[in-house]
Amino acid sequence: MRVVHIIKVTRISGAERHLLLLLAGLIQRGVDARLVILVERAQPMDDMLTAARDSEIPITRLFIRRDYDLALLWKLRALLRDQKPDLVHTHLIHADLFGYFAARAAGIRHVVSSRHNDDQFRYRPRWRKLHRRLWRWTSGGIAISESIRRFAIEVEGASAEKITVVQYGIDFAWPSDDAIASARQTLRAKLGLDSDALLLGMVCRLVEQKGIPYALEAMRRIRAQFPQAHLVIAGDGEKADELRRLASALGMADRVHWLGWRSDAADLMAAFDLLLAPSLWEGFGLVLLEAMARRVPVIASRVGAIPEVIVHGESGILIEPRDVAALAQAMARLLDDRALRKYMGLLGAARLEERFSIRRMVEGTIAVYQRILE
Repeated sequence: MRVVHIIKVTRISGAERHLLLLLAGLIQRGVDARLVILVERAQPMDDMLTAARDSEIPITRLFIRRDYDLALLWKLRALLRDQKPDLVHTHLIHADLFGYFAARAAGIRHVVSSRHNDDQFRYRPRWRKLHRRLWRWTSGGIAISESIRRFAIEVEGASAEKITVVQYGIDFAWPSDDAIASARQTLRAKLGLDSDALLLGMVCRLVEQKGIPYALEAMRRIRAQFPQAHLVIAGDGEKADELRRLASALGMADRVHWLGWRSDAADLMAAFDLLLAPSLWEGFGLVLLEAMARRVPVIASRVGAIPEVIVHGESGILIEPRDVAALAQAMARLLDDRALRKYMGLLGAARLEERFSIRRMVEGTIAVYQRILE
């Protein structure tokens, strides 16, 4: 079975990390899986090429000039004619559009589309109309969570029998107690903090979706109660300058540490006492799995797929989005109880091992392919 995956890449974040793990797993199972990335010349994504090649994933890079690029369509058609896949698998909106039409022009019958998020633009009438057509034409779909599956059916018009849930999985190796202690000491030293400082972490893009202003305000509310608590934010994005100004305006500049984009962000989590994910919407949240792999408890919004990942009161605490008071209360509860943090971290690790392995993700994806090809 030969499958070509297509995705537009502007950075390596959740969907891209997921895809690298998935393709490596498919190849190990004997699938001839290949990757095509669509990139802008200003962001050539050399690191994505390197990451794919390090995992021995065949990868091709095509440049996209704008959202509607007919030259790219013909280049993609030529590539698919040359590679002759049994099936094309698209990820995110640009790949859905270019991938479907290029596949049809190349004479490829089967196209599968993955849904990674319930992006807000997809609610707009013209996008809903377009997606209804795409779902009629595609052979099947994969949703990374039950909430995204419902979104695809209710908002985009996908037929229920056409879309299957295959949740993210990650490659996890439990860090030793010594490794965690070393990570904690190293990060605190780099930040110039005492060894007993409490670190609340966020690993995310600095965009509206992630609810960072609510985390900053919640930190302000617990500042006096927990003078040793600091917020560490790893990531970048369009709201970076605005958020820094907000932190200063709240009098939190000395309590918030901006690390920027980090290739080792997942490993940084071992140094956190807890992870914050106060998102306004979320397709899945791969960062939640990465925290669970390091036995870090999570405080997150009860939106999207997050309740499918985090069990309230067990592996973390769920709050309503934008509820600063509840967020501050949850932060205070966990910061004040080290034993509870450890207990929730262990339960999260156990849930990860049971529900979110790469093996389950790969087997679920292959089952979708086989059903379509049969």
